[in-house]
Amino acid sequence: MSDLLTLDHIRAAHGRIRESIVATPTLHSQTLSKLTGANIYLKFENLQFTAAYKERGALNALLLLTDEQRSKGVIAASAGNHAQGLSYHGTRLGIPVTIVMPIPTPTVKVMQTESVGGKVVLHGETFDDAYKHARLLEAEQGLTFVHPFDDPDVAAGQGTVALEMLESIPSLDMLVVPIGGGGLLSGMGTAARALKPDIGLIGVQAELYPSMYALLKNQQLPCEGDTLAEGIAVKIPGSFTSEVIRDLVDDIVLVSEAQLETAVSLLLQIEKTVVEGAGAAGLAAVMANPDIFRLARLRLTLQDRPGALYKVMRLFNEHNVNIIEIYHQRIFTTLPAKGLITDIECEARDAEQLQGLVDGLNGAGYLVERVELNK
Repeated sequence: MSDLLTLDHIRAAHGRIRESIVATPTLHSQTLSKLTGANIYLKFENLQFTAAYKERGALNALLLLTDEQRSKGVIAASAGNHAQGLSYHGTRLGIPVTIVMPIPTPTVKVMQTESVGGKVVLHGETFDDAYKHARLLEAEQGLTFVHPFDDPDVAAGQGTVALEMLESIPSLDMLVVPIGGGGLLSGMGTAARALKPDIGLIGVQAELYPSMYALLKNQQLPCEGDTLAEGIAVKIPGSFTSEVIRDLVDDIVLVSEAQLETAVSLLLQIEKTVVEGAGAAGLAAVMANPDIFRLARLRLTLQDRPGALYKVMRLFNEHNVNIIEIYHQRIFTTLPAKGLITDIECEARDAEQLQGLVDGLNGAGYLVERVELNK
């Protein structure tokens, strides 16, 4: 794990920015939980002023500038949420902000950035062209470049999302995080691993832009196409963030355009919230990979005597499987009078962990049956 990004850095970032951002809610979705067979919580970062988590990292980087850097101003290459977050908070702090965007950038994105105080420079046909021009202006005008993701201070700001989530819901046992360049997952993962070392960390990328997936799995995969998840359509992930994520993540999964569309639609229909494709990637991943995320219900036959259930609970604890609900049934069974059926709804990190629990229960003499959850 990098010495440049630790829990202390993320806590310090939270102390700096918390008065100027929205502490967005982390809410349980009963309907999505029933639909997916997992226990779903959503972090509503679309309630930030610029409607995205990106302003957390931008603000943290701005607050760490020297007086000289503040007076000269900052520059970035971005046509998305980073541009607006940097422009909004830079203007609020009296720091000049220049954003370089490719010439074909939709007018609405230019106007959104200018409306929160950024000076937009249009240059080149592609993001790479805009990026190179931004670095040129950085050198020529003595500006400070604020990278949208490959920067420890930016990643520390993004990591405050995980601090708030675990503060609100300490029982969270897995985070499913979209990956573009990797700033969000490197920050959130660093915070979460330090607070809960056994927490599950799954990254999500669009199938059309599997850059971090390919890098960490040593594969050569194309990154191109028109994706709904524009916010994570990054061809080259950060060098800093990729090394951090390599040490943290349990796995990275890919989601298709159809899966992203379904997730966006469900969030609109069920949660009545408008989410961009990148923001819906986590839900898309849960729905596309039930073996990783699903809840399970185990039916056990016990003897109805004191301490019987306690002994079972100890086995769940030994295998680190989280218990969601317990259902007892003494009547309407075919068991002898002293028999007891217990259904235990539980949440395991993966199929292997769940099977380890089942084997342990069988080894202790319990009859175990998997029961399908009602969808």
